[in-house]
Amino acid sequence: MAAFSHSLPVSKALLFRYVVLPVTLVGVLWTIFSLSQSEPAAELTPSRFHPLATVPQVPFTDGAIKPTPQSPAQWKQAAEDVKAAFLHAYRSYETRASPHDELRPLTGGAVDNFNGWGVSVFDSLDTMLLMDLKEEYTRALEIVKQANFSMPKADELARKLSPAFNTSSGLPTFEAGSASGAPRSMSGVLAEVASCMPEYTYLGKITGNKEYYDQAAMIMHRLESANLSALGGMLPTSWDLKFGRPYDTKLTVGGQADSGHEYLLKQYLLTGRSEKPALEMYLRTTTHIITRMLHLSSHRKLLWPTQLTGVAPNDVPRYAHEHLSCFLPGLFALGVKTLPLDNLAAEGIDFASLSIDLSFEGQKEYELLKNYKLSDLHLWAAEGMAEACNALYADSPTGLSPDEVMIHYGANSVRWIDALEDWRMGGKNGPVPGTARITPIPHVPGQKLPDKDYSIGRSAYEMRPELLESLYILWCATGDGRWRKYGWNIFQAIETNAKVEMGYSSLHYSDHLPPSRKDSMPSYFFAETLKYLYLLFTDEDLLPLDKWVFNTEGHPLPIFTWSADEKQTFGLDTML
Repeated sequence: MAAFSHSLPVSKALLFRYVVLPVTLVGVLWTIFSLSQSEPAAELTPSRFHPLATVPQVPFTDGAIKPTPQSPAQWKQAAEDVKAAFLHAYRSYETRASPHDELRPLTGGAVDNFNGWGVSVFDSLDTMLLMDLKEEYTRALEIVKQANFSMPKADELARKLSPAFNTSSGLPTFEAGSASGAPRSMSGVLAEVASCMPEYTYLGKITGNKEYYDQAAMIMHRLESANLSALGGMLPTSWDLKFGRPYDTKLTVGGQADSGHEYLLKQYLLTGRSEKPALEMYLRTTTHIITRMLHLSSHRKLLWPTQLTGVAPNDVPRYAHEHLSCFLPGLFALGVKTLPLDNLAAEGIDFASLSIDLSFEGQKEYELLKNYKLSDLHLWAAEGMAEACNALYADSPTGLSPDEVMIHYGANSVRWIDALEDWRMGGKNGPVPGTARITPIPHVPGQKLPDKDYSIGRSAYEMRPELLESLYILWCATGDGRWRKYGWNIFQAIETNAKVEMGYSSLHYSDHLPPSRKDSMPSYFFAETLKYLYLLFTDEDLLPLDKWVFNTEGHPLPIFTWSADEKQTFGLDTML
C-alpha cells in the first residue's frame, strides 16, 4: 500500500490488526509532542523520505559477558549499555534500511512488512525520549513531519477503519471491504476483537470524537454480556462477530488471546478506574487462571499456565507454553502494584459476588480462594510464572529462549491450587509451592541432559519482549533484585549471541551453538525489548505505573480521568 498522502489511500481490504498500529502510534505521538512541546508540520509533505548519510555509527565490538551489576553506579552503567545497544541497532537501521520498515541485519537490506511507512522509526520514538537520545529523536521528528502522523491524519485513518466495526455485534473484524464496508468474515479471535479498546478510548479522549469511544465501549459491552458461566467468567479464544458470543470453549493466555486478557486491567487503569466491568472481568479471569489453568511440572515444579478446552470439571489441558504467555506474570504483578486486592470494596467490587452467575464448578473456585489473601495469590503466581519463563532462558545454550515448549506432565504433576491447599493444610511448611528459585540446567556438550520438564517445540529466538516487561513490572512491584539479575543475564546473552555488525538478529535455533542467526530485526526490538531492559536497569522512575499504562506494543499512554464535559459529550454520566 502506498504511503499516506492528502487523501489516504485504501486497499481493497482493510486488515484491521495491522492498520490499527498507525492509529495507536498517532495517539502515542500526540502524547510525546504534547510533553516535548514539539509539533509535526501542519502542511503535508511527501511521505517518502531518504536515509541520512551523515548518521554517526557506533563502533562494532563483539559482545563480551560482564558481571552482574551490584551498586547503583553499576546499574546506571548497565542502563547506558542498553542505550549503546539501541544506538548500535538504530543507527544501522537509519543508514541502511530507512525509509523501509525494518533492517535485515545480516545483509544490510530492508524489508517492508508494514507497507513501507518506516515503522522502526515510529516504534522507536518514545524509547529515544526515555533514553534522552536528543540527536536521534530530532532526526526522527523530521521523518514524522514528512509522514504527517498528525491528529487530523489519525482521525482520517480511524474513519477509514470504521468498516471493520460494521458487524451486527460491533466486534471488529480482521478484514473488511473498504468500498462496501462489509466484513469479510464473521468470526474472529479474542486478540483481534479486544486489542484496540485502550487505543480507541484514548483516541476518543484526545480527539473529542464520541464514535471512537463508542466503538471501544461496544467491545467491552459485548465481552461483559457474553455467557461465560461455564468458563469461570474467562473470555475464550474464538468469537462469532454476528452475535457477539463465543464460538468455542478454548481458553489460553497465549497467541490469539493474550492481549485481550491483558487489556482488561489496562483499560480499567487507563480510564482512571472508571470502567468497573473491565476490572470485574480481569478478576474473574485471574481467578480462573489461578484455580484451573496453573499447573506445577513433575520434577522442577515449574509453574505454567496450560491451555484448556471444554467445561469444568471435564476441561482438558494442553501442555504447551508460548513465549507470548510470559506477559502474564507482569500482568499479575501490575495488579498487585496498582489494585487493593485485599480490599476490593474500595474499588466498588464485592469479590465473592463475582461468582454468583457462574456454574457450580466456577463457584467452587471462589470458595477455594477464601483461605488466602488475594494479593498473596497474585504475587505468588507472578513470581512462579516469571521463574518458569526465566528458566527457558537460563537453561538455553545461547541464554535465549525458544518460542514455544511442550511441558512434560507426569504422575507428580498437579494443579497449583491443589499444591497450595496441601501446603496450607500441612501447616505451611517450606516455601510456597511453585515460587522457589529455579536452578538452571546448563548445557554440557556431549552429555545427556536430565529431564528439564519440557521439550522444545519452536526453537527460534524471536527477540520477544514479554518476559522483560514482566521482569520490569515485578521489579517495580517488589524491589527484589533477582528480577534485575535475570534481565541482565538475558541482555548479556543478546549481546553475546544476537549482536552482529549491522545490528541485532533473531536466531533460528535458541538451543544451538554457535548461534544460527536470522536476517531479521523486528521493530519491537526498539519499542519493547530494549525499552524494558532500560527501564529495568535505570534507577529513575521514568514511567510510574500509577500514571502510565503500556499498550500491548510497549507504548506508554497516560492515565486520565473524564472531565464533566466529556462525560456529558460521551454519554458517560449514566455509565460511570
